[in-house]
Amino acid sequence: MKLLLISMVLIGCSFLQLTMAALPPTAPPTINPTPSDCDLKCGQRCAAAGYEDRCLKYCGICCEQCKCVPSGTYGNKSECPCYRDKKNSKGTSKCP
Repeated sequence: MKLLLISMVLIGCSFLQLTMAALPPTAPPTINPTPSDCDLKCGQRCAAAGYEDRCLKYCGICCEQCKCVPSGTYGNKSECPCYRDKKNSKGTSKCP
């Protein structure tokens, strides 16, 4: 009886391994932020801004283009090089 049970477990394990090997690999989840993600992140980023509406506008533009927003209300731009390197026509940082 024990031999039969052990045989069934081994066969089941072999079948499971074959089934798992035959499955196609899954694609990694996308990390592109949705507009609501940008709104949330920019809301946090612009919480202490003097001109919050302007901050939200430019942060939203940068978030959509760069797919990221640095943490905190100021600084930390090294977390997102694209966000950091965007410049306006005057040569200053476009992203708040």
